[in-house]
Amino acid sequence: MQKHRTKIFVIAASALMAIYFLYPTYRDYDIQQTLVSLSGEDSLRYVEENDEAIRDYRLRRIKLGLDLQGGMRVVLEVNLVKLLEDLAKNRDETFSAILQEVRQAATTTDEEPVLLLRRSFESREVRMSRYYGNLRDTDDDITSLLEDEARKAIDRAMEIVRNRVDQYGVSEPSIQKLGGTRIIVELPGVSKEDEVRQLLQGTALLEFKLLKEPDVVYRVMESIDKLLAASDTTETDPVSAAADTTMRDLDEQTPEEFAKEHPFFAMAIINPQQFPGEAIVMEDNREKIRRILEREDVRRVIPNDMEFVWSARSQPSGDGSSYYTLYPVLRKAELTGGVITDARETIDPTYNQPIVTMQMTTQGARDWARITGANINKRIAIIMDKSVFSAPVVRSKITGGSSQIEGMASIDEARLLAIVLKAGALPAPVDIVEQRTVGPSLGEDSIRAGLLSSGIATLLTIIFMAIYYRTGGLVANLALIFCVLFILAVLAGFQGTLTLPGIAGIILTLAIAVDANVLIYERIREESETGKTLRASIDAGYSRAWTAIIDSNVTTFITGLILYQFGSGPVQGFALTLMIGIVASLLSAFFFTKWFFEILTDRKATTISFG
Repeated sequence: MQKHRTKIFVIAASALMAIYFLYPTYRDYDIQQTLVSLSGEDSLRYVEENDEAIRDYRLRRIKLGLDLQGGMRVVLEVNLVKLLEDLAKNRDETFSAILQEVRQAATTTDEEPVLLLRRSFESREVRMSRYYGNLRDTDDDITSLLEDEARKAIDRAMEIVRNRVDQYGVSEPSIQKLGGTRIIVELPGVSKEDEVRQLLQGTALLEFKLLKEPDVVYRVMESIDKLLAASDTTETDPVSAAADTTMRDLDEQTPEEFAKEHPFFAMAIINPQQFPGEAIVMEDNREKIRRILEREDVRRVIPNDMEFVWSARSQPSGDGSSYYTLYPVLRKAELTGGVITDARETIDPTYNQPIVTMQMTTQGARDWARITGANINKRIAIIMDKSVFSAPVVRSKITGGSSQIEGMASIDEARLLAIVLKAGALPAPVDIVEQRTVGPSLGEDSIRAGLLSSGIATLLTIIFMAIYYRTGGLVANLALIFCVLFILAVLAGFQGTLTLPGIAGIILTLAIAVDANVLIYERIREESETGKTLRASIDAGYSRAWTAIIDSNVTTFITGLILYQFGSGPVQGFALTLMIGIVASLLSAFFFTKWFFEILTDRKATTISFG
């Protein structure tokens, strides 16, 4: 026995190591069962008393995939065409035509947008330096520059998405790159689709913009109204004319007559006394006004330094409908969200409304103090992703670099906004190209079905091996149990994720492990029939079966490696457990079982049978 001390130690140490890595999974399951049995104050007290242990076991347990515990799987695609548009130093009709061509081509081909952009420039014989880089740069230089910016944008988007998900509080999220422009985000236990969309897609473009002077705004609105009505009127004071147009007693005209004479003001209602410069648009008319403002002839009427921005959400009106506010703001932002260092959601004690408080960098605080000090009694719109959350009046100079955003409907929305602000702005918009939601009940059914199928497969295999190969079958069964423990321990130790296809991989691994033992035992039986001793037959059986087993397992391992490298989601889960299982089955077949037989034969065992 002394010469086998090392072998016994390795076997015992391996088993103990597997139990060590699997113990947190057992304890986490035990805690969850305890919590289910408790209720009310007892449950709360148990969580408070065991909070640290619960967190520790949850962190070190075997991670379960979406198909086993429910959640959301979202595939994001970084909009590189929009990034190329934002990187342009100037834009004209030629550039807009080129970009539109690239945008259309990007929907029908997998070619990189940067190469599509260059081809469009070359087809028009236009130098890329006209819109990017320096005038002396060649097209090759600019192409390399844009490709580098695209790569950095994707990496930055992954980092920001990961930060947002971490702050959102999702346990065991999975975030990985897919191809050149896509990001796979798996969020176990999450089911609120609207929140996830806002969390992942919000570009976090925060801007502080001054509102345009009301007299200029009303003059612009009058021009738009005249353009739409295609009629000329005598010049009047724009404020009084617009007010008279929208506030007059409509008993003199039918709504149809008024809408025909003033098509813009029939939908964009103004009230200079209560909302100077703003326009109220009923929800049913919002899309119509949006299309009007995007018309080329209407855009020529609007000054270059001005733009209209919608409120972030609608407000209820007295008749049960709702309306949006159209804010006229300066196109150039006074300050952007790049100066924000911290953001927190809270409740405004004065109005009992959810708000987000922000802290700025030192330079941002100085700029904010200068901006507010120079615009006292003026309004500054706080714009997030091209939507106005609030437009407060500056009452005094704001020092210290603090500010706040109002206009959230709930504290949950305020929390999401704070998360997005703290994580930073995405370098380019991201589009959701695929979304799947798995309910927790389906996950429980999957676990139950997976465990049942695994248990039946293992039990039938154990019974067959014990009956057919007798002593050798019992040893193989012990090796089979060791193999399963090894797979699960590796998943737990290396923070791997167990999925439903992964369970299928484990079942296939059991078949591979049994197949290896069958080959070995059949070789041993052949050697025994030639008259060799038991020990010599065992040694020869393992030696002769080695080549065939290695060949089959290596080819299977390579297949699993290819599946893991080029597959995604369920395919990767299957490939991962398959590769771990192949290694475990080889170790159990050529070390565990062989050492076990060597120990038995050295102890003069004469009852070893291989069927």
